[in-house]
Amino acid sequence: MRLIPGTPAPDFRVRDWRGEEHHLGSLRGRRVWLAFFRYASCPLCNLRVRDMIRRWDGWRDRVELLAVFQSPNASIAEYVGRQTPPFPLIGDPEEDLYRAYHAESSLGGFLHPRAAALGAKAAAAGFLPGRMEGTKTRLPADFFIDEEGILERAFYAGDISEHVPFEDVDAWLAQPRRSSRP
Repeated sequence: MRLIPGTPAPDFRVRDWRGEEHHLGSLRGRRVWLAFFRYASCPLCNLRVRDMIRRWDGWRDRVELLAVFQSPNASIAEYVGRQTPPFPLIGDPEEDLYRAYHAESSLGGFLHPRAAALGAKAAAAGFLPGRMEGTKTRLPADFFIDEEGILERAFYAGDISEHVPFEDVDAWLAQPRRSSRP
């Protein structure tokens, strides 16, 4: 069952690909964007991470971004980590976080024709497929968590090419912080 806005975000404590610990509960007082990807060598995922890196300067002071992959940390280092993103990359090969956040999978979403067009764009940018790890038909998901640990948005992709639009991220971050709201 999908998570719904207005409910507490499932808490977790994990280590990223560099060995640093991240505890959602310790991020209270900050907005958190939790982005679920497929596997570390996924061309579509790597293209998305590249675009997130390019936008990071506009977001860095307003949000904690945690990017989750269903690959082990060694694969993250080999593939997506080569982009040296300024935000944590979290390996979840057992897919515990995916289950906690009810990330979905779908054969139809995996085979959707929209993914082919984005795949061509990813290939042109130099992102080629590598090892597929984890659930092959996994769909991306994005969660906006407020300063009090409450889900403000739960975005579940319909196909493997979708993530929450960057315009939605910008609009969310432009809203007054909860602590300053009446």
